[in-house]
Amino acid sequence: MTIFLIYYTIINIAGFVIMGVDKKRAIRGAWRISEASLFATALLGGALGCTLGMQHFRHKTKHWYFKLGMPAIFLVQAAAIAFFLWE
Repeated sequence: MTIFLIYYTIINIAGFVIMGVDKKRAIRGAWRISEASLFATALLGGALGCTLGMQHFRHKTKHWYFKLGMPAIFLVQAAAIAFFLWE
């Protein structure tokens, strides 16, 4: 359980940070983090961090697939965590 909490914390911090990094790069016109990488981070457990990063940095909020996809991934992950904790 401790390893899971450490992993979950780190992957969500990473999701938050990469949203901020990608936003900064977008402003500067620099090389960007791919949308596939952003979604991969979310799918690996960082959906909460990515969603919070989207809102905090106001990044990718005009793309419907991010606006709906990231919270949807988070809801599925939260339901899975609740299910496993319940058991």
